[in-house]
Amino acid sequence: MKVLPIILTLSVLGCSACTWVALEQSGAGVRVAAVDESLARCQFRGDITVTVTNRVAGVERNSIKVADELETLARNEAATLSANTIQAKSQPAGGEQAFAAYACP
Repeated sequence: MKVLPIILTLSVLGCSACTWVALEQSGAGVRVAAVDESLARCQFRGDITVTVTNRVAGVERNSIKVADELETLARNEAATLSANTIQAKSQPAGGEQAFAAYACP
């Protein structure tokens, strides 16, 4: 009977590193600008706030994977705003992050 809890724990920990968000073809054309990069020549298209699961069965997911998924979601969403560039407005916190979307020449 002790085998079941071990298998369950290993499954949860294994899934905590999984990436669940796919980059869509439209999102692949969206560039991620550095936080300190000037986008003065770009046209602001809108704000984007994205959220992913940062805990699985009470276990914290890998912060790098969570940040990657947030960025991927933001890129996918930016494409729907006819934007080709995003820039983070905040750091990831609690599985959520804010971005600004721009159309740049």
